[in-house]
Amino acid sequence: MDTGMMAAMKTSSVVAMTVVVVVLTAGTSAQQAGFKRTVLQQADISAPGREVITAVGEFQPGASPGRHTHPGEEVSYVLEGSIVLEQEGKPNTTVSAGQAFIIPAGVVHNATNMGTAVARIVANYIVEKGKPLATPK
Repeated sequence: MDTGMMAAMKTSSVVAMTVVVVVLTAGTSAQQAGFKRTVLQQADISAPGREVITAVGEFQPGASPGRHTHPGEEVSYVLEGSIVLEQEGKPNTTVSAGQAFIIPAGVVHNATNMGTAVARIVANYIVEKGKPLATPK
């Protein structure tokens, strides 16, 4: 193979990889634009087949993670701001800084920051080990 052909192959490989990265990034951003979940710790607990995951959720104004479920309970506390919590089968509730909430396992829910400042929560998930933390619905 000559050098020109090798260079062309390298260039097309780089272009192809760039396209893949852009497509994957765009898909992720479109799903959760303005929402970020940062895992702080993940550990086994005494309940067989379960683990606890502690995370901080950050909601930009108007942002939400979208309707989803967890393979276990979510126990959360609002650190700052407020969110409108939607749980299937319950009326929407506004939860503000200093308040806590629990989402039962498998319940479809969403939270939206309807305010003008960033809202942050700390969430503890007691979930089935090895399953995705959140499943879109």
